Amino acid sequence: MLPWKTYDAMRQAVATDPEEFWLAAARRIAWEQAPVAACRARADGWHDWFAGGTLNSCHNAVDRHVAAGRGEQPALVWHSCATQETTRLSYAALQRRVAGFAGGLRALGVGKGDRVLIAAPCMVETAIAMLACARIGAVHVVVFAGYAAAELARRIDDVTPKILVVASCRFQGRTAVPMRETLEGALAAAAHVPEGCVIVQRAACPMPAAPGRAQDFHDFHALEQSPPVAPVPVRAEDPLYILHTSGTTGAPKGIVRDNGGHAVALSLSMELIYDCGPGDCFFTTSDLGWVVGHSYGVYAPLLGGGTSVIVEGCPSAQVVGRLCAAHDVTCLFTTPTQLRVMRQGGADAAGCDLPALKRVFVAGEYADPTLLDWARRHFHRPVVNHWWQTETGWSITAHFFGLPEAGPAGMPNDIGRPAPGFSPMVRPPAEGGGSGEILLALPLPPGCLAGIWKEGALRPPSAYLTGDGAWYRTFDEGLIADDGSVHMLGRSDDVIKVAGRRVSGVQIEKIVAGHGDVHACAVVSVSDGLRGQRPVAYVVPAAWPVRAECAGEIVERVGRGLGRWVGLKDVLFVKQLPTTVSGKIMRRTLATA
Repeated sequence: MLPWKTYDAMRQAVATDPEEFWLAAARRIAWEQAPVAACRARADGWHDWFAGGTLNSCHNAVDRHVAAGRGEQPALVWHSCATQETTRLSYAALQRRVAGFAGGLRALGVGKGDRVLIAAPCMVETAIAMLACARIGAVHVVVFAGYAAAELARRIDDVTPKILVVASCRFQGRTAVPMRETLEGALAAAAHVPEGCVIVQRAACPMPAAPGRAQDFHDFHALEQSPPVAPVPVRAEDPLYILHTSGTTGAPKGIVRDNGGHAVALSLSMELIYDCGPGDCFFTTSDLGWVVGHSYGVYAPLLGGGTSVIVEGCPSAQVVGRLCAAHDVTCLFTTPTQLRVMRQGGADAAGCDLPALKRVFVAGEYADPTLLDWARRHFHRPVVNHWWQTETGWSITAHFFGLPEAGPAGMPNDIGRPAPGFSPMVRPPAEGGGSGEILLALPLPPGCLAGIWKEGALRPPSAYLTGDGAWYRTFDEGLIADDGSVHMLGRSDDVIKVAGRRVSGVQIEKIVAGHGDVHACAVVSVSDGLRGQRPVAYVVPAAWPVRAECAGEIVERVGRGLGRWVGLKDVLFVKQLPTTVSGKIMRRTLATA
C-alpha cells in the first residue's frame, strides 16, 4: 500500500529526502543484495541508480510469483489478429519456457552482457526471449519486425549481437510476409557477423535454413527444451535492454535501460499511476518493438504480479472489447492512432459493457479532445492522457489513481502532473510567452535512460542535455499551469512562426479535429514570402466525397478559435497521413511534400 494519501504529500516526500524516498521504493522488489545508495553520480557525468544492489529482473517478473503460490495465475495472454490464435500462459508455464530458452541461449554461448537482437512481431516467443535474456544477464535488443533489411543491418552493426532471434514471418493484415529475404539482406549488408540465428518457426510460413549456413540456424522451440537455468544476479546498473528510437529525427539512438532502476520505477508506476496490483489484468495494444510494449506489455504487469494481454496486429474495436471481456481487463493502454482505427472501423459510439475495466490510458502522440470524448462514450470509463518518452521508460506526467485522494472530477485533457522524481520547467522562447520547450531537472528518476549505446559501450546522453549540462531536453513544447498540470503543444520543431508570432501545429490540429467531418489531421508549416511561415492542414475526412463547404468551414473555425493572424488558408484532403512504423504522423514528410 502506498504511504501517501495525496499527490502533494508524495511530492513533498520526494523533494524533502529523495534518497530515502527511492530506497523505500526499492523495497518493492526482490534484491539478491540490497542497494546501499539510491542515486550516485558516474564518472562520465551521468548517474546510476541503486548502487551496490544486485537483482535479476526475470526473477522479479516471474519466479518470485511462482514461489509466492501464484504459479497457476495467468501471466501472459497473446492474441493474433491475423491468425485468430490465442495463447494463455500461467506464471508456472512462463517460468518453464523462459528458463528452458535461457538454457538454450547459454548453450549457444550467450552470457552476461552479450547482446541478443530480436526481430519478431508481438508474440509469446518475443516476450519469452526478452525474459530469457534478462534471466542470464544478457541484453535484449528488440527491433520492429517490419523494418527493411538496411534498417535491420544498421541495428546489427550498432549493437553487435552475439545471436539473432528472428520470426519466420510477420503479418500485414492477414497476409503472411516471409522474413527470410529481410534477414539475408541484413546479414549481407551488416559489417558485424552474429555467431548464430534462432528462428521462431510459424506455421503460416516456415523459414528454411540459409544455404551453406544451416549449422548457424537454430530452432527456437527446440532450444526451449534445453535444461533450465536459474536467474543470474546482476548489478542494478547493468544494462537490461537497448531500444532504438524511431530515427525520425536523425540516426536511431540506442537507449540503454538498467535493471534496478527499471524494476523499481515500473513496479511503483503500476500501483501509483494505474492502480493495478496482483491479479489485475493490464492490456496494451502496443507492439513489443516499442517502449510501451517493453514497459507495459512485458515487464510492469509481471513485476506487479498481474496478467498482461498483448496483441499481434491492429485490433478492431470488437476485438479489443472481446479481449477485455474475456480476460477481465482492468486497465487498457492504447494510442490515439489505435482509437482512430476503432472509431473509423464503425465502432458503436454507444460503446460496450466491460464491468472489470476501470480506466483507459492513452499516450504516444497528441490526442485531440474530440477523440478522447469519443473514447469515453465508447468505453463508458475515464480515458486518461499522460506523457512519456522512449527515453524515460515510464510517465513523466500522469494522473495518480493509486492515491487515496479523489481523482479529477472529470477526465481532463491535460497530461497530468509530474511523476515522482520528474521536475519540469518551461524554457520560454526568445520572444517570450508562457509556452516553450519542456526541460527536466537532473538527475532523472529511476527507470529513465542509463545512457546511449554508442561505439560498443554505454555513453552519457549528451545530445539530450542543455549546453550547461544541467537540464534534460525533452524536445517537446508545452506549458505548465498554476496547479502543476502540464499541457502539451507538440514537438519543439512543430512550432510555426507566423509574422513573428508562435503557434503550435497541435493547437491548430485540436480545432481542426473538432469539425464533424474530420477523421484525422495534421498541420505543418510552409514558407511564406510575406509572413515567414504559414500553416497548411492535411485532413483525412470522415467520409468521401468531401462537401464543398468543408475546407472553408475549417478555415473559419481556426480563425475563430485562434485568431485570423494564424493565416490558415490551405486545407488539403487526403486518403491517409504518412506515419512512422509506430503509427506517429510524419509531419516533416508532409512539410516537404
